Amino acid sequence: MLTKRFYILFFLICIIIIAACKEKRTDQSIHKKENSPNIIYILADDLGYGDIKSLNPESKISTPNMDQLTENGVHFTDAHSNSAVCTPTRYGILTGRYAWRTRLKNGVLWGYSTSIIESERTTVASLMKKQGYQTACIGKWHLGLDWAKKDESKEIPDIRWNTEIQRGHEDNVDYTKKVGGGPDDHGFKYSYIIPASLDMSPYMYIENGHVVEQPVDYTKGKNQEINGRGVFWRSGKLSPDFDFNQVLPTFIDKAISYIQSQVKGEAPFFLYLALPAPHTPWLPTMDYQGNSQAGAYGDFVTMVDDMIGKVLQQVKASGIEENTMIIVTSDNGSDWRPSDIEKSGHKANHIFKGRKADIYEAGHRIPYIAQWKGVIPAGHSSDQLMCTTDLLATLAGLLNQPLSNNEGEDSFNMWPAYTTFLDKQIRSSLINHSLEGYFAIRQDKWKYTPHLGSGGFSVPKIIEPEEGGVLGTLYDMENDPQEQNNLYHKYPEKVKALEELLELQKLQGNTRERTLDIKAYIR
Repeated sequence: MLTKRFYILFFLICIIIIAACKEKRTDQSIHKKENSPNIIYILADDLGYGDIKSLNPESKISTPNMDQLTENGVHFTDAHSNSAVCTPTRYGILTGRYAWRTRLKNGVLWGYSTSIIESERTTVASLMKKQGYQTACIGKWHLGLDWAKKDESKEIPDIRWNTEIQRGHEDNVDYTKKVGGGPDDHGFKYSYIIPASLDMSPYMYIENGHVVEQPVDYTKGKNQEINGRGVFWRSGKLSPDFDFNQVLPTFIDKAISYIQSQVKGEAPFFLYLALPAPHTPWLPTMDYQGNSQAGAYGDFVTMVDDMIGKVLQQVKASGIEENTMIIVTSDNGSDWRPSDIEKSGHKANHIFKGRKADIYEAGHRIPYIAQWKGVIPAGHSSDQLMCTTDLLATLAGLLNQPLSNNEGEDSFNMWPAYTTFLDKQIRSSLINHSLEGYFAIRQDKWKYTPHLGSGGFSVPKIIEPEEGGVLGTLYDMENDPQEQNNLYHKYPEKVKALEELLELQKLQGNTRERTLDIKAYIR
C-alpha cells in the first residue's frame, strides 16, 4: 500500500513540475517576443523616392499603403542604397558590407553566376537565427547560386545574353540536384525564390534549395513596348509553372502563408521579402492597368503598393501588428528616363539628378519607411544619413547584440534614429557605387565624386576631363540636392580631404570602426 501511494505521489509531483516548466517556457516565450519583434523587411526593386505619394505630393501614382506606413511610422529623407544597381545592394543589405570589397567591382550578377556571399560571413539572417528567430527569404535572390553540373569538365556560362552556345551550356546544369549558395546556406531556414531579376534566366522557382518544377521549356524572350517601354525579358530556360504575370502575386501569397504559419509559434520571425517589381518587365495585371497617370510603370507601382497592403492586412488580421516592425525600401533608384518624365509628368526619382545605375543622386537615393506601432512614433521623420548596409548593425543594436570587427564592416546602428530625433549624425560618411564602378563619398553635406559622367545609364556615361578643367565633382547636398553647381574648384581643400577619406576607407576595409591615421594608409 505504501509503495502504491509513493508512486501516486511521485506521479503527481512529476505532473506539477512538468506543468510548471511548461508555464515557465511559455512565459519566457512571451517575454522574448515582447522584446524581440517580428521583422518584415520588404525590398522593392527599382522603386523611386518620388513614386510614393507621401514622399512626393506631385507623384502621378496612388500609393495608399506605403502612405499609411509613412503616417504610422518613420521615414528617412536621406537614405541611400550602397550601390545604384541590384546585386551589390542586396549583398550590402544582408552582410552589412560594401559589395565592391568582393569580386564584384562593377555590374551585377546573372542567373547562372556563382554565389557572392562568402560561406562563413555573418548575414542578417544568421544573426537573427542565433537570436532565436525563425528566418525566411521570399522573392528575388540575385546574389548568385552554385548550380550542380552534369559534366564537371564544362563550365556554366556567366554571361548576359543567352546565345545558342550558352543554351548548350545551360543544358549542363543538373536542375534535379540541390542548388547551393542560396538563402539556406546563409541563415534562412525557409526560402522560396527566383534566381535573379524577372528579366534574367533561368525562369523557375526554387524552394529550400530545390527547383520546384524542372525547366523543360524555353522562352525566346520578349521586348515589347507598351505605353512607351517596359515589357522585356531575356531568352532562357523556363519551368512550365512559371508565369511572368503571376510572379509578384505568388510571392505575396507565399509571404502571407508564411506569416500565418508563424503566428502560433513561440519564436519571433524575420521575413526578407524581396519583391521583383517594379523592375522590368512591367506587368501590372488587369485589375491595375490604367490606375495611374504614369503608364505601365505607374500601374505596376500601384500593384506593388497593393501587394504591400495585403501583407499589412495579414499582419493586422493575425493580431501581431503591435509586435511587428515592417520596413519598406528599394534596392536603388527608379529606371526612369527624361523622356518618361516629359511624357507623363511623373518624376519617379523626385527632384534628384539621373536614374538607376548612376552615381548621381537618383541612382541611390531611396525611400525608407519603418513602422512598429507603439514603439516608432507615428509621423516621425529623420534626416539621418543612412545606407542599406546599416540593417545588420541596426537589428543587432535593437537586440543588444555586439558585432565583431569582421561582421558588418560598413554597417551602423541606426536604431536610435527610428524612434528619436537626433541632433548629431550617427554616420560620419557614406560611400556609393555605380553600375560602371564609379565611387562617390558623402560626409556631412558634401558629396564628392572623383569622376565626371554618370557611370551608369544616363548619357554621357563617361566625360573626359578638359585640360585645366575639373577632374570630378563636389556638391553641397544641403543647398544643392539636384547637383547643379559643381564646387570642385571653389573648395580644393574639401576635395582633397574627401579624396583621401575615400581612399582610406577603401583600403581600411571597415568604416564602422574608428578611422585610423590616414598617413598610415596613403603615402
